[in-house]
Amino acid sequence: MAVGKHRVDNTAVRRRGWLRVAGAVLLAGSASIHLYLFLTGYRSIPIIGWLFLLQVIVAFVLAAGALVTFSRVAAAAGAAFALSTLGCYLLAVWIGLFGFREVRTRAGLAAGLIEVAAFATLAMVAFIPDAARQARPRTRPGTRILAGVQRAASMVIGAVGAVCVLALILFGVALAGAGGSSAASAATVTLKAARIGERTVLTNAHGRTLYLFAPDTPTISRCTGLCTAYWPPVTGSPRAGPGVTGRLGTITRPDGAMQATYDGHPLYTYIGDSGPGQEQGNNLDLNGGLWYVVPVSG
Repeated sequence: MAVGKHRVDNTAVRRRGWLRVAGAVLLAGSASIHLYLFLTGYRSIPIIGWLFLLQVIVAFVLAAGALVTFSRVAAAAGAAFALSTLGCYLLAVWIGLFGFREVRTRAGLAAGLIEVAAFATLAMVAFIPDAARQARPRTRPGTRILAGVQRAASMVIGAVGAVCVLALILFGVALAGAGGSSAASAATVTLKAARIGERTVLTNAHGRTLYLFAPDTPTISRCTGLCTAYWPPVTGSPRAGPGVTGRLGTITRPDGAMQATYDGHPLYTYIGDSGPGQEQGNNLDLNGGLWYVVPVSG
């Protein structure tokens, strides 16, 4: 009888140990994705860049703490942090965060799923009671205590599962509604000049600031694929509006769409600008190169 109980105890300990290792690895995986994004351009985004770096540091610290200390508190902190990171991502997709609007990406999808899994495993480690430890102090009453612990464990598993399902539903809704490339072709696009601060810059007909991508050439756009989700190309044949005196033209994009150019620069908007008069994308090092507002010549 004692041998069987001892085997059960060891099995429970091993299961909790594997959950702790899995949770720590998943949390470190989320941090690694954020570190990659930080190094490949997000570091130049105001406020968001520093938040990405903070996420990387805290996630690695909590992963190490959960792995090394065997502490339920460390596991609970890691679970809460994983869930809060996912929450920030959803906010950035839905309404924007500190002026930055996130879009649907493979990296975001991977990080979100990893964060849900990290929350689930670390929450199990933190909150499921240890049945053997609770039952050990007594002999006969131990069966009642064990039954109570098992009921509590079932409730915890149900609660964790419910939170995970809710997080996955919200995650799926966010991804379904997230913007992809909005480079729909138009017959004609009107370009205007607008004053932003001390500069006169190029805008579209709705007053949205237009940008140029440093790696581009007068005939080739280097912003393709995922890049266009953040920087939708201005498509169609350009027409000069009020204050526009530069040289207008078009190029053919890799997908066959016609993209407007100004003084030899292919033109883009930036998803981080929520309205006219904003230039959140100026001087950003993102998606493989620097981005600048387009000054109006003349």
